[in-house]
Amino acid sequence: MGENQTILQVKGIHKVFPGTQALTDVSLEFYKGEIHTVMGENGAGKSTLMNILSGVFPPTEGEILLEGRAVQFQNTRQAQEMGIAIVHQELSLCPHLTVSENVFIGRLPKTKLGFVDQRKLKEDTKKVLENFKADIDPDDLVGNLSISEQQVVEIAKALTMDCKVLILDEPTSAITEAEANSLFEVIAKLKKNGISIIYISHKFKEIFMISDRISILRDGHYVGTYRTEEITSDQVVQLMVGRELNNIYPEKSTPGKKQILRVENLSRNTTFQQIQFSLYEKEVLGIFGLMGAGRTEMSRALCGIDPKDSGQVWLNGKPVSINSINQAKRKGIVYLTEDRKTQGLFLEMSIKLNIVSSDLQAVSSGPFIDRGKENRVATRYCKMLNVKAPGINQTIGSLSGGNQQKVMLAKWLSTGPKIMIMDEPTRGIDVGAKSEIYKLLRGFADEGNGVIVISSELPEIIGVCDRVLVMHQGRMVGEVMGERINEEEIMRLASGIT
Repeated sequence: MGENQTILQVKGIHKVFPGTQALTDVSLEFYKGEIHTVMGENGAGKSTLMNILSGVFPPTEGEILLEGRAVQFQNTRQAQEMGIAIVHQELSLCPHLTVSENVFIGRLPKTKLGFVDQRKLKEDTKKVLENFKADIDPDDLVGNLSISEQQVVEIAKALTMDCKVLILDEPTSAITEAEANSLFEVIAKLKKNGISIIYISHKFKEIFMISDRISILRDGHYVGTYRTEEITSDQVVQLMVGRELNNIYPEKSTPGKKQILRVENLSRNTTFQQIQFSLYEKEVLGIFGLMGAGRTEMSRALCGIDPKDSGQVWLNGKPVSINSINQAKRKGIVYLTEDRKTQGLFLEMSIKLNIVSSDLQAVSSGPFIDRGKENRVATRYCKMLNVKAPGINQTIGSLSGGNQQKVMLAKWLSTGPKIMIMDEPTRGIDVGAKSEIYKLLRGFADEGNGVIVISSELPEIIGVCDRVLVMHQGRMVGEVMGERINEEEIMRLASGIT
């Protein structure tokens, strides 16, 4: 590694948005050929800093130095041309174009007659894809690729622009462990070729596995930079949140004897078969399975979002029919999607409108919306869930991931549910916000309700659930309780080892 050769430096960066000071006097440097992780709670300013570095918007004050020269970017194109590329958590590819067209978009090779040189385009794409050991056909439509393959295409695109600094924002949040390991091999190769990687992630295991240095931001301020081998994950957490989080998981309670939900013989073609389970009052029930086990599909069918081939549901001992999300809501069952940005929230609307959107009758007087009721409901739930924002009229798209997740919780809690099904409740949010969400779920269960948590994070399942059901290839293959809620036992079942 070209250890102390600085490639990129930020000096005295401030960023102010209306109503928010996002960054205050941040100075930081990145070395050539290193993997440098930037960590912080949601709202700490990580994304803002990355957006400034990649030309999404300029800083309010301060300067950026690339290879010792001051640079200013008007847009992402300029940043890319100077060698800084970003791969966002939400990939920005065109699904209806081929892999080749995406990799060289805006720079397609032309023949002498001015037509696209298809042969050269394919060859150039093949050459850049060789870096990745990926079996991707340059002629494939991007929309037909898996998320991890799309990520490879996004990184390949950055490399064709003579990239010196590559920013990866939560690159493993939607891919399997095997796909993540392939990505780490690609990152190691890029590092070896002298490319600097700025890595954003909340996953401690992978950060300590791949990064050389860790920089920490808190509330828009720079806290410090540490060599990875000289710091522990507990110290990182403390620096991120400014306090010790010894008990990130709230204490478990004893579930009641009353069965509030019973599901029998829930099936849908080859996706999941003969699912049977019960949920008791005051219980947090975990559902774990590896990617493709059918957890999300099963829960969506249970709530009437997707169709099912068979299945019977009982609520408080009475059989019920649930064929739509509105029927589920009327029966007191709510489902919080794992994809809050595209399916869970209206990003261009305010916090207030998002919270009341799930039950407009509750804020209406006759045929009209009652603005006073709307404000009271939104304010009450923002307070209850400790949503950090300048006010209830703030656009939700401008909030951090943790605060967006709290608003999605508020939106469904305001309907007065009895059963809450949460799919990946803390995906892409930091350890402090996770802790708050776990306490909210436990508090909801303690009031006599039931919670189902679907998660691919084992520590979360172990830390927060009273009982865990394990799925493998569309079937429930086991149940663990008490002392048996441990990694070995759960992974054995999830891998199909009986």
